[in-house]
Amino acid sequence: MISHSHLLSHYSFFPTTRSLTKPSLASSPSLSFTSLSSISMYSSSSLHHPPNPTTTAISPLSLSSDPDPTNSIPPPPPTPLRIAIIGFGNYGQFLAETLLSQGHTLLAHSRSDHSTSALRLGVSFFTTDLHDLCERHPDVVLLCTSILSTENVLKTLPFQRLRRSTLFVDVLSVKEFAKTLLLRYVPEDFDILCTHPMFGPQSAGSNHGSWLGLRFVYERVRIGGDRSRISRCESFLSIFERRGCEMVEMSCVDHDRYAAGSQFITHTVGRVLEMLKLESTPINTKGYEALLGLAENTRGDSFDLYYGLFVYNNNSLEMLERMDLAFESLRKELFGRLHGVVRKQLFEGERYISHQNDASLDMMIRSEDVTRYEYNAEDDGSMRLLKIGIVGFGNFGQFLAKTMVKQGHTVLAYSRTDYTDAAAELGVSYFSDVDDMFEEHPEVILLCTSILSTEKVLKSLPFQRLKRSTLFVDVLSVKEFPRNAFLQTLPQDFDILCTHPMFGPESGKNGWEGLSFVFDKVRIGTDDDRRASRCDSFLDIFAREGCSMVEMSCAEHDRHAAGSQFITHTVGRVLEKLGLEATPVDTKGYETLLKLVENTAGDSFDLYYGLFLYNPNAMEQLERFGFAFESLKKQLFGRLHGLLHKQLFGNDKETQIMLETTGLSTFR
Repeated sequence: MISHSHLLSHYSFFPTTRSLTKPSLASSPSLSFTSLSSISMYSSSSLHHPPNPTTTAISPLSLSSDPDPTNSIPPPPPTPLRIAIIGFGNYGQFLAETLLSQGHTLLAHSRSDHSTSALRLGVSFFTTDLHDLCERHPDVVLLCTSILSTENVLKTLPFQRLRRSTLFVDVLSVKEFAKTLLLRYVPEDFDILCTHPMFGPQSAGSNHGSWLGLRFVYERVRIGGDRSRISRCESFLSIFERRGCEMVEMSCVDHDRYAAGSQFITHTVGRVLEMLKLESTPINTKGYEALLGLAENTRGDSFDLYYGLFVYNNNSLEMLERMDLAFESLRKELFGRLHGVVRKQLFEGERYISHQNDASLDMMIRSEDVTRYEYNAEDDGSMRLLKIGIVGFGNFGQFLAKTMVKQGHTVLAYSRTDYTDAAAELGVSYFSDVDDMFEEHPEVILLCTSILSTEKVLKSLPFQRLKRSTLFVDVLSVKEFPRNAFLQTLPQDFDILCTHPMFGPESGKNGWEGLSFVFDKVRIGTDDDRRASRCDSFLDIFAREGCSMVEMSCAEHDRHAAGSQFITHTVGRVLEKLGLEATPVDTKGYETLLKLVENTAGDSFDLYYGLFLYNPNAMEQLERFGFAFESLKKQLFGRLHGLLHKQLFGNDKETQIMLETTGLSTFR
């Protein structure tokens, strides 16, 4: 069997010298197969977004510019049309419901027998004979076929049975391919309208069944000058305008250029995540839940659809290569820094805390030996107020302090940077000297330091200034690392609570209700009931705000987090390197990815590197992500190899047409 890497090098799909320079998209790249040894699809690649085309316009169909749909004047009722739907599967039936509700007459044909569904909807279904359907002289023939079957369907249509000037409309996800086929097969006196509703049953369902604000892209490829033909085209477009769609008039070339950067990338990410078999965890973040939703939506689409997006969009291969470059670049950053850590250990004698538990720690009190936490909202009136010292008063420290002060706790703070003004505004006592703060004897020391600085900060703290049995709490995104650091560094009579608020200033800006707060009572003294009470009082801060309190061991947290938090950050950082931007043809899934990139870009690389370095499960997840991406590429290029093999050795005329319609010139 030919390996994937051998296939790529043989056909030169990915250049051996990779450039991160911005490509020119002034003209669509084409492929010229002059010999087996020189097949090359693109000569350059980029991690930057292509320049915006200039031929996009929001359609003048809209009769009101008022952004409030309740104040908009609805368009006039369209002229009733007789519409024949070819391909009456899920999508054809989905569109049929709206077409019927607006008073249009529907005929339908499909290879499969959908007569029962057609009868339920009120559609005349033609089971076998397309001639009968065409002799009914529909005004519009609406192709709801799959990308891969469209050409065969067009070749079987009895155009001679239709009226001349009939309007042909497609709804495929790729447009240059559809336009080329329609111009090739549809007689010249027929009209052609290429469209792409950027939604389906799933996305419309998540929009509460409404099409309001969902994009409908179209190009009037060939519309006769007769007033009745122009009116018929406008009547068809008004079907979607009346449902509240955002009407976007755009050339098929521009659509495919945009779609390669949005739709194809969205499907690629969704399929990679599906291969990872991600599952919901007790500590899901909002970003991870968005990825789970994306994987679920992708699972509902056939691989044929994804393969069609790849092979029939001239720009998709470049986007796949850019994603490959981005992932490799991210891996290099991670492993480059990891190499630096190893060098320090080997040559500079710098010691890093091991992820593994020392045997000497086995004598410590374990999580399962501590009384389980339960919050009782009825005891709110007798809440114990705490004196809390925050070490690390940056954005996250200030974010937590605001709620603690609001609840009546006394908050002290220390940080390397001077945050005197910010502390005063929040009602927090700020100390420029940590010794001074510790001499105030706070009951709780809350570490809000970065992952990479935690060990150094711990070693520098003057523990002797504190009362014995002081409670130490961390809020890091990894848990086994701070747990071991605490156990190895803190005096044995200090209490330890490891926590992870699964939210931050952005996701928690509108309140903490329903957001997860993970914790592990690592070491809570049992000699005094006040120590257990103090720990629970600290946890009550988050429970009072409505957090979902999840008690979980640090090891279990890190297993879950590697499959959720680390993967979420990895996807976000890969996409960030692609320089993705909003386009006029964004889908809901793509908007989810843009939001993920925005959230990821707000975090430092140190945070991501810390998630990688200090979570022992992260390396495995990174490798699984890489394997899934490679497997997906093998599937794509395996099918493409079969396509080329047919052309080379089977003299397959259909394959030749298929390649020509995707911009691939063929052998002679």
